[in-house]
Amino acid sequence: MSTRPENSFANTTFQALVNSDPQIAHLKDGAYSKAASPERFNITKAGLEAKGFKVTIAENKDEAYEKLKSLIPAGASINLAHSTTLEEIGFINYLMGETPYVNIRAKILAEKDPVKQAELRRIDGTTVDYFLTSMCAVTENGELAHGDQTGTKVGGVAFGAKNVIVVVGSNKIVKDEAEAFKRTTEWCLPFASAFSREVFKAPGASLNNYQVIRQANPFNPDRIQVLLINEALGA
Repeated sequence: MSTRPENSFANTTFQALVNSDPQIAHLKDGAYSKAASPERFNITKAGLEAKGFKVTIAENKDEAYEKLKSLIPAGASINLAHSTTLEEIGFINYLMGETPYVNIRAKILAEKDPVKQAELRRIDGTTVDYFLTSMCAVTENGELAHGDQTGTKVGGVAFGAKNVIVVVGSNKIVKDEAEAFKRTTEWCLPFASAFSREVFKAPGASLNNYQVIRQANPFNPDRIQVLLINEALGA
């Protein structure tokens, strides 16, 4: 087993931004920052499997890091949506070094022309062999809910990528679709706005696209896999 890289994005974790940005100070110690109970965790795993999703369990960040690497075959092209969860398990730092993958994310970030970079995101970034992301919420019945501002995340998940791996902590578990939307708008969106203020010096973020995946594609049921982590991670 390799050593999990340290997260070098510590200034944009949920806890860091809650402490530094007064506009989201009200989220500190909120219910959605807590790991789910063992019973709820198991109910959600069963719900995801009943909806046709392949589920891999990890007990903590170290295990999640190793299992995520094992789910992606050598030589596969990969890209990802921004994910604090992927940062916290060390996978983003791992991608900054040598890997056995075709790193499309690195190719996109290396392009400094904004027009060309946008085109790479649109064409190469959403049509990779493996697209990695997290979710805003996972319901006990096995629905996956998330959103974005520009479409680069929902586009890859909905159809573009050959395979999708959703990496999600148990703090994202909610009762149903109604609560999934509530968590997205009242928890994740304020966090995304704080992230935008910290990283891009923008006034905030917007939820322009919202997507609920209610079950696996019946014609390609293994396309979306869920790595469910028994720990609170991300926002």
